[in-house]
Amino acid sequence: MISYREFLNWLLYYFRHFKKGKIVNKHFKSAHEAIADISDNATLMVGGFGLCGNPENLIAALKDQGTKNLTIISNNCGTTGHCLGLVLQNKQIKKMISSYVGENVEFARQFLSGELEVELVPQGTLAEKIRAGGAGIPAFYTATGVGTQVHLGGLPLRYGSNGEVLKASPPKDSKVFNSKTYILEEALHADFALVRAFKADTFGNLVFNKTARNFNPMMCMAAKITIVEAEHIVEVGELDPESIHVPGVYVQRVIQGKDYPRWIEHKTNRLKGQNHAT
Repeated sequence: MISYREFLNWLLYYFRHFKKGKIVNKHFKSAHEAIADISDNATLMVGGFGLCGNPENLIAALKDQGTKNLTIISNNCGTTGHCLGLVLQNKQIKKMISSYVGENVEFARQFLSGELEVELVPQGTLAEKIRAGGAGIPAFYTATGVGTQVHLGGLPLRYGSNGEVLKASPPKDSKVFNSKTYILEEALHADFALVRAFKADTFGNLVFNKTARNFNPMMCMAAKITIVEAEHIVEVGELDPESIHVPGVYVQRVIQGKDYPRWIEHKTNRLKGQNHAT
């Protein structure tokens, strides 16, 4: 059974896009065209897990466009010089909401020098905050972070140029359920979601591949406008309905992705003559 919100979304798209029995084609010609209306100060959700499942073509177009003062919600910020790291190096991001940021030297430099505001969120909590935003749930309780700075406040969000803490996280509300303490976490929303799928049809029905399914599907539901780059685009009806991970009602734009290098975050080689890792 779908939720009331999902039903309203479906009705809205039906009346906007179904004309004389024909389904609207959401296929855009290029990444630059698809992201053209992302303006300064926008909030974006960007899919990917490490260097896997990143919308690399959309990220490159965003860098080329030069949009500034962005708030980015993403598990991580790529690595130095790769994926979201390109946008970060171009000084386009004012705030990151992330869970893992340890693979980007430029990220650390900007954060510690006061150029970048960073809100660190436990990884599972980040996923649930995004999912809640898409499901119409304003907030939820979790035991993750109880008794830490996530709960009690004081986690540095922005540093000054001399290393002083200019802004710290506030304490969060807590409540006891069945003798156990939980903290209140608020849902996340975005103006745009940039997502990468393995397959999409021209109406925006999506299929993801393995680890790339992390974060990407839930972001589709938590943003006002979802822009998808897909490795393969097919016509409506060619995808097996039982294999669709995200229905097209949550997607507004689709572009053809291309040129995906096989990035390796940590390349490790076995020593000559060594039979196994030590």
